[in-house]
Amino acid sequence: MVFGTAIRLLVAKKPKPKMKPIELKTPPEQTQTITRVLFDIIKEHGPITIAQTWERIQEVGLRGLTSKRHMKIILRWMKERQKVRLICNHVGPQKQFLYTTWFTKSCPQPTKTREGSQNRSSK
Repeated sequence: MVFGTAIRLLVAKKPKPKMKPIELKTPPEQTQTITRVLFDIIKEHGPITIAQTWERIQEVGLRGLTSKRHMKIILRWMKERQKVRLICNHVGPQKQFLYTTWFTKSCPQPTKTREGSQNRSSK
């Protein structure tokens, strides 16, 4: 009985579907400009969260980027092409996902939260 249940559960699991590659709808020149600015921001300020990246983009005033959603799509496209990588920083019970370049250290510095206090990576 137990063996039959185990076999049925193993057979019933479906593999995660493969995601198709992201195709950007912006012209190549505009995409190149946006990716250069994003890469420079991540390289200079990284590891950096999505919200912090969006704030930096707004400070720069990049015209080609229409919304935060558009920025996330481009970051995902850059991740596919291994221009940037996504790391996870466990802060207590919460996770913080940070974008970084391939050439920076993987252990991020504590970042400020919205409340203004500093997160500690070890307790």
